[in-house]
Amino acid sequence: MPVGTRGAVRHLSSVDLAELGAEVVLGNTYHLMLRPGAEVIRAHGGLGAFAGWEGLTLTDSGGYQIFSLKPKVDDQGATFRSTYDGSTHVLTPEGAAEVQADLGADVQMVLDVCPALPATEKVLRAAVVRTATWADRGRRAFLEHPDAAGRQSQFGIVQGGTDTGLRIESAERTLEVGFDGYAVGGLSVGETRDQMLEPLAAVTTLLPADQPRYFMGLGDPAGLVEVVAAGIDMFDCVLPTRHARHGTVLTTAGRLNLRNARFATDDSPLDPAFPASPAGRWSRAYLRHLLMTDEPTGGRLLTMHNLAWLLDFVDRLRTSIEAGTFEAFRSDTLTVWG
Repeated sequence: MPVGTRGAVRHLSSVDLAELGAEVVLGNTYHLMLRPGAEVIRAHGGLGAFAGWEGLTLTDSGGYQIFSLKPKVDDQGATFRSTYDGSTHVLTPEGAAEVQADLGADVQMVLDVCPALPATEKVLRAAVVRTATWADRGRRAFLEHPDAAGRQSQFGIVQGGTDTGLRIESAERTLEVGFDGYAVGGLSVGETRDQMLEPLAAVTTLLPADQPRYFMGLGDPAGLVEVVAAGIDMFDCVLPTRHARHGTVLTTAGRLNLRNARFATDDSPLDPAFPASPAGRWSRAYLRHLLMTDEPTGGRLLTMHNLAWLLDFVDRLRTSIEAGTFEAFRSDTLTVWG
């Protein structure tokens, strides 16, 4: 799922995303509630209508900002300072459900506490307990909201860091509340892949197989095949778009840093094995030239390529599952990207 933090994927329009084959696009609750404001988006018919996007939308809860912006957190909620004007805002589980109802996404996430890793057992346990308490409060607020229940789905979030026991406890407590889908948060935040996989596997065996299982914030191909092997269905990440803006290209042969001088006279396309690339008609040399001269077209073309490549990768991953060849696909992917 491409990430459109402020209601758009950087460099792209909703028309671009539809042509690339995206089905779900994310919006960031924290940023959108500050600018233009949830009430403005509500007045325009919700995030999809506001952005001219006819596909599905998902909004995060603000929990990642608790991880990244280090606000003041207590049992009531999180107190932030706006990155735009310094004003103070309090986000509670009830408030997160209400704001996301105004934003009108098809899926909203419950407010959680995402601790940075590594973390002590005390910190992780406190996050699990608070996340569970907030899950109950957020779910009740969602079900009681006249514009949310019945029109939106709400996902719960499992925390616990890399502690398998705490992960299991968090999953069980989240399941007790009951949601429309379940997300795994607080992984892929600096720990190694090996550290991530054991607690992930312990969680996915508990989460219902007939409901969506969502790994938050993962976008590298090796990571994707590993979490799919563990039972994950959905994932999002800024990786393909952020890489593109910095000149890193996803290809069948692995990553290419297009800023390297060796591409200055390279007439080949970005990925000869991916002829469907939206940037396939231009040479590596030309695209590098756009990057090196800070021409915005370069970032746009590489963003389109990376998203198209990753969406195609997920299509091929899905096909391999249907064909019974997933393990071979997984092995080939890890050979290139592992």
